[in-house]
Amino acid sequence: MVEMTETANILNNASEHSLVLMDEVGRGTSTFDGLALAWAIAKALIEKSRAYTLFATHYFELTQLASDYPSVANVHLSAVEHKDRIVFLHHVEDGPASQSYGLAVAQLAGVPPKVIREAKHYLAELENQSIARQQPDLFAAPLPLPAEAPANPLADKLAEIDPDELTPRQALELLYALKKLVD
Repeated sequence: MVEMTETANILNNASEHSLVLMDEVGRGTSTFDGLALAWAIAKALIEKSRAYTLFATHYFELTQLASDYPSVANVHLSAVEHKDRIVFLHHVEDGPASQSYGLAVAQLAGVPPKVIREAKHYLAELENQSIARQQPDLFAAPLPLPAEAPANPLADKLAEIDPDELTPRQALELLYALKKLVD
């Protein structure tokens, strides 16, 4: 409600002399409700107020507005991926982002490795079932939970280790302990 009250205030009062910063409009709603609201709000800012606006969103569909309106441009922060890690650079590039980094951001934020693995497992199931493209009925029976990703004590232990903090003796002892986990 607070977000929509603030959005209403912006839409009712912004002009071509305004600077408007919008961040993740519609995120707290269902997928299609949020997308529909974000789309309509962005269009109102473009067509009615013509305010100079930075509209940060996770709805990739909104990038289409740049092809519909010459005054709209898509930009994103560059990122570099290395193995399972991502580094966000402080460099703005033209165009929309090429992919979502939700799981990588969760990992950077310190979400436990087991949760990240389970999220990857469930995401793969969602993508395979094409559920990601359909609006679920929020009042229907919940989707069955995915089978829990198999426990991997070795991966869990490795994720907890900071090799730069180990003495040579600790590293050797840890190597023996990890070897026991595999045997």
